[in-house]
Amino acid sequence: MTSSPLVGFVSLGCPKAIVDSERILTQLRTDGYDISSTYEGAALVIVNTCGFIDEAKQESLDAIGEALTEHGKVIVTGCLGANEETIRSQHPQVLSVTGPQQYEAVLAAVHQYAPLTADSNPLLDLVPPQGIKLTPRHYAYLKISEGCNNKCSFCIIPSMRGLLLSRPIADVLEEAARLVDAGVKELLVISQDTSAYGSDIRYRTGFVNGRPVKANFLGLCEALSKLGVWVRLHYVYPYPHVDAVVALMDDTGLLPYLDIPFQHASPSVLKRMRRPAAVEKNLERVSKWREVNPKITIRSTFIVGFPGETDDEFEQLLDFVREAQLDRVGCFEYSPVSGAEANKFGNLVPNKVKSERWHCFMQTQQEISRARLAFKVGRTLPVLVDEKDGDAVIGRTTADAPEIDGVIRVDDASNAMPGDFITVKVTGSNDYDLFGRLCPLQEI
Repeated sequence: MTSSPLVGFVSLGCPKAIVDSERILTQLRTDGYDISSTYEGAALVIVNTCGFIDEAKQESLDAIGEALTEHGKVIVTGCLGANEETIRSQHPQVLSVTGPQQYEAVLAAVHQYAPLTADSNPLLDLVPPQGIKLTPRHYAYLKISEGCNNKCSFCIIPSMRGLLLSRPIADVLEEAARLVDAGVKELLVISQDTSAYGSDIRYRTGFVNGRPVKANFLGLCEALSKLGVWVRLHYVYPYPHVDAVVALMDDTGLLPYLDIPFQHASPSVLKRMRRPAAVEKNLERVSKWREVNPKITIRSTFIVGFPGETDDEFEQLLDFVREAQLDRVGCFEYSPVSGAEANKFGNLVPNKVKSERWHCFMQTQQEISRARLAFKVGRTLPVLVDEKDGDAVIGRTTADAPEIDGVIRVDDASNAMPGDFITVKVTGSNDYDLFGRLCPLQEI
């Protein structure tokens, strides 16, 4: 029997951080380490942190503190690790601090503080071809690039993760094929700016199975749509070339779903945010997408209470939401990020006003969501099962991304298992979720 050091792992943050965690875990497993989600028996603990907004920073600092209390030997990495002083000011006893994407430094620290023993044999510890995944077996995140070229005044992603760096398209598609071969039924395409894919490498053509594939957003989507699984696009900026991709979307491959981070709708606020301020064009584009593909689901996120946001500017945001009739929407109260340009703006919106605007925004969107979901009652939809709940199952339609959107509960579906595709007749809805029953073959 071999004796491999056990490494505890805590992963926080967004899907992009999850992919970073998966890469570290895969290499640790390849090197011969065993992995644990608990502190018990671990030689040390790695905490992969988030550092984008104050709440996320505090969650990361709390997780580091808990790991130190429960275990004592802690390595810190991730976005908050880019600000080592913040971490060491509260937790000076951590063994090592590294920023995002510094995989080699993390692994070097593990080897230093928990060296492999003489009888550890990585050749006996098989790693699956798709690597170690933190998601359920039937869906996985596919990161196509790192970093961002945008200079949003509220964001410090370029300083933490660098400028846009697209992966070679052959590497992306080969990873996607490995995931599909391993049983993944849904690929969640992520990056900081998905629709900018390939612009930094001048859309360099790659070769997959001897066939040329152009490394741009359209070429990537065309190739992924042929894999025979659901493909869902996240973090897509509303550039004009997105229109061509919408025409490719259907219920069996590239899903009719776009995650578009509009962030606001007042031209003056968008200008201060350093975001595209052509609000009218955004409305036109949403309308055009729905003409091209009536099934499309459009999700977005918005920020209320940005420095200097007036009552009139907030009303412009509400007007946009009412007119756009977006299907899925998230909203955040503005929170200052250390190092962001927006911190210099002054004219801060009082916390009470931010909270009031958030509640007003969410109430407005709740009414829209309720009506759009009610419109689906009576329709027959494909559903991917995520979990069992007695004789019922919880699943998602093409309109629902895992963890962030709604779900559909299907009763009397005892034979369905996680990862199965089923056909469901929608029988009811509420503000955010659907309810349904299995659809007999004669009704399909």
